[in-house]
Amino acid sequence: MTLRILLILGALSAFGPLAIDFYLPSFPALAKAFATDVEHVQLSLAVYFAGLAIGQLLYGPLADRFGRRGPLLVGVSLFTLASLACALAPSLEWLIAARFVQALGGCAGMVVSRAVVRDLCDPIASAKAFSQLMLVMGLAPILAPLLGGWLLAVAGWQAIFLCLTLFSALCGLAVALWLPESLPADMPRAPLRGALQRYRQLLGDGVFIGYVLTGGLVMAGMFAYIAGSPFIFIQLYGVPAEHYGWLFGSNAAGFILVGQINARLLRYRRPEYWLRRFVWVYLGCGLLLTGVSALQPAQLWPLLIPLFFGIASLGCILPNASACAMAGHGQHAGSASGLLGSLQFCVAAAAAALVAALHDGTALPMAEVISLCGIAAVGVAWLTARLARRGQPA
Repeated sequence: MTLRILLILGALSAFGPLAIDFYLPSFPALAKAFATDVEHVQLSLAVYFAGLAIGQLLYGPLADRFGRRGPLLVGVSLFTLASLACALAPSLEWLIAARFVQALGGCAGMVVSRAVVRDLCDPIASAKAFSQLMLVMGLAPILAPLLGGWLLAVAGWQAIFLCLTLFSALCGLAVALWLPESLPADMPRAPLRGALQRYRQLLGDGVFIGYVLTGGLVMAGMFAYIAGSPFIFIQLYGVPAEHYGWLFGSNAAGFILVGQINARLLRYRRPEYWLRRFVWVYLGCGLLLTGVSALQPAQLWPLLIPLFFGIASLGCILPNASACAMAGHGQHAGSASGLLGSLQFCVAAAAAALVAALHDGTALPMAEVISLCGIAAVGVAWLTARLARRGQPA
C-alpha cells in the first residue's frame, strides 16, 4: 500500500473523529447561542453517533456492489453539504438534524477505508496498516480541539463547521484524482438484494461479533470521555475553552504512540494476542479513574493520569480488533466493514447518551461508564478467544 493511499485513507478515516473533536470546545458557546444548556447540546453528539451507526449499514453493501470509489464520493459530497448546513444553523434543532445528515455522509470514508485495507492486505498486514492509519487519523484529536478553540475565540462556532466543509471538499478532490478502485475486477459483485442475508450470516458468526464488540466497547468508553470531558475540563475545573485542546490532544498523542508500538509488536505475536492483553490495561485505567473521581479531587491532574493511559491503550485494541474481525471476509469486506462500524457506533451512541443521562455535576458518570465498558470488553474478549479456539469460523 503506497504512502499516498495511506494518507487519503487516513484523512477519510478522520472524518468521524474530526467532526466530533473539532466542535467540542464550542459546547458552552453553542448552549449560549441557542439559549439552552450543555446537556441539550450533547444531543448533537449522540445523534451524530446514531447517524454513523445507520449510515455504515448502507454503505457496506453499496461498496460491495458498486466498488469503493462511487459510494465514497457520494458520501463525501453529502458530508460537505451537511457541514455547510451546520454552519448556517439558526436553531439547535436545525444543528442536530444537520449533524445527523453529516454523519450519514462521513461514515462512507470509515467503511470504505476499512474495506480498501482488507482488499489490499492480509490479516497481519491489515493490523499494521490500521496502526499506521492511527498516526494519520490520530492527528485529528490533537489538532482539531486546538484549532476549534482558536476558531471559537477568533471567529465564532460557525467557522468550525466552515472549516469542516473545506476539509471534506479537499478530501473529495483527492479521492477523485488519486484513489484507485481497490475491489478486484474479477471478484463477483455482491447484489444489493442479498445484503440482509449477508448481514444475518455475519451476525451469526460469533468470532466476528466478538471482535467487533470488543473494539466497540472500548470505543464506547472513549466516546463517554468525549461526551463528558468538555463539562469536566471547562466547567468543572475551569480550563479555558481555547486550552481544552491541549489536554484532549495529549491523550490523543498517547493513542498515536501506542498505535505505532502495536505495529512493531505485531512482528512477534498475532493481533488477537495483543488485543486480549491490552483490554486489561483499559479496564484497570477505568477502575482507577472511577476511584479517583469518587474522591472528587480539587485539581484536575489526578483524573488525567488514568485517562491518558486508558485512551492510549486504544491504539493497540482498535486496530487489532478491526483486523481480527475483517479477516476471512474479503469477498464481502464492505458489508463486514459496515456492520463492524454500525455496531460499534451503536454502543458508542448509547455510552454518550448514558453519560448525559447520569450527569450530576461531577466526573463520576463519565468514569463509571468507562469502567463498565472495560468490564464488558474483558468479558467479551475472553469469550471470543474461547470461540476461536473451538474453531468457529471467523
